[in-house]
Amino acid sequence: MISIMSGSLIERLSALAERERRLKAGQLLFRANDAVLSLFLVTSGEVRLVRPLPHGAPLTLQRAGPGTLLAEASLFAERYHCDAVASEAAVLRVVPARRLKAILGEDASLASEFMRHLAHEVQRSRTQAETLSLKTVAERLDAWASLNGGALPDKGRGRRVAAELGVSPEALYRELARRRRPGAGAR
Repeated sequence: MISIMSGSLIERLSALAERERRLKAGQLLFRANDAVLSLFLVTSGEVRLVRPLPHGAPLTLQRAGPGTLLAEASLFAERYHCDAVASEAAVLRVVPARRLKAILGEDASLASEFMRHLAHEVQRSRTQAETLSLKTVAERLDAWASLNGGALPDKGRGRRVAAELGVSPEALYRELARRRRPGAGAR
């Protein structure tokens, strides 16, 4: 039995990694329907889980930055349900799924910590679903801002935020322009 008792979940899982993977901005890590072989820990950069919407725009299901897990729920699936693409250059630690599942079966402390993490991710996903259920771009942007310290997205992040909100970049840019005009404010 491998025991990795001390440290945060990320540190404990990182100790199980067998290699690193480097991605360039725009590079795919995996595609929907690829077999799940690994768990990924992002050590630098950003990787997003994306799925195309019927109108063609991508919907971001997860945004994983440094110190986070990517597609962790897929550990218990046979195939990925979306694409993973680096939104900027990224470095990931790769933990073989088979090895991790075996250790989770032996290490109750790690399994409990992993379950807590997954529960938190379910809560985050529900919040995102609530945001996506809002009817207008303005309402979705208000919800996004409230979850991100009240600030509007920085310039240059519009496409990424639009993908998180499930709206076209153009619709988001119009709403941002409206809010940034003198005398305009949030709805």
